[in-house]
Amino acid sequence: MSRHLEVGERIVRTEALHGGITAEMRRLTIGTRDGGTRDLVLRTFVNVEHAEDWLNREACALTLLTGTGVPAPGLVALDPTAAHCEYPSLLMTHLAGRTVLDDEGLEARVPLLARQLVAIHALRPAERPRKYEASTTADTVVVPKGADAAAWAAATDVIRKSAPPYEGRFLHRDFHPGNVLFDVPPPSPAGARITGVVDWAATSWGPADLDVAHCSTNLALLHGPAWGLRFAEAYEEAGGVLAAAASERLYWQVRDGLAFSEEVQQVAQPWREAGRTELTTRAVEERLDAYVTALMDALG
Repeated sequence: MSRHLEVGERIVRTEALHGGITAEMRRLTIGTRDGGTRDLVLRTFVNVEHAEDWLNREACALTLLTGTGVPAPGLVALDPTAAHCEYPSLLMTHLAGRTVLDDEGLEARVPLLARQLVAIHALRPAERPRKYEASTTADTVVVPKGADAAAWAAATDVIRKSAPPYEGRFLHRDFHPGNVLFDVPPPSPAGARITGVVDWAATSWGPADLDVAHCSTNLALLHGPAWGLRFAEAYEEAGGVLAAAASERLYWQVRDGLAFSEEVQQVAQPWREAGRTELTTRAVEERLDAYVTALMDALG
């Protein structure tokens, strides 16, 4: 780690950053030669399968994003095989801002999220990242206790079909409020602006609908099903283009929603740690059921 610092610099403080599911994040405060400080972020995968692959993908994405206008961290150093660190790790620049998961000010933030995602999808890299990977199958869906059985059966049947054709786009693949940093000036959340987008380890090539669906599901579980349904509209209002047919849009929305059924507990815990203590596993399951049911009702 120290070999990637400037001459005369040293680590003076470390701070754990909360909110991640698969990786440990630490902010490193670096003492500079002139007596000042600067911050870096160390991303570490501890006992995580495919850590080397994920870190290499993120390093490639951060390199590609340099100079594009998308506010992403800058790559400082990479150790995907733990040759120098205790665990596979990536060192990057620190971005100002913070994640905002509160309901307050959401109406102002949703259009910002949508515009940022449109900008990401507009990127045309010289070398495409690998094709997206589906996160669930019809056979691995976990129906929540007390869920609308008919709606879930119908939703599961949707993803038994082959994926519809699509025009490929550069995808973040894990775009949601927990991976977006905001500058929120007091006292009004209406003046918020995005200062960064983080966690590029799952960068892929695939349909814009999939990224939109993923953010939609997160919004539905964080803030209620209506916000999940609203995000696709906001994306189009921001100039984004989704599948023309309602049935094709539904496929991606349902596929992402059902993927969450397998990991509700893992998703809800970081939200509670971030202050949303009311989002128990059961509460999130109920919102997921309501969202999946709303998606199927919208089709019919």
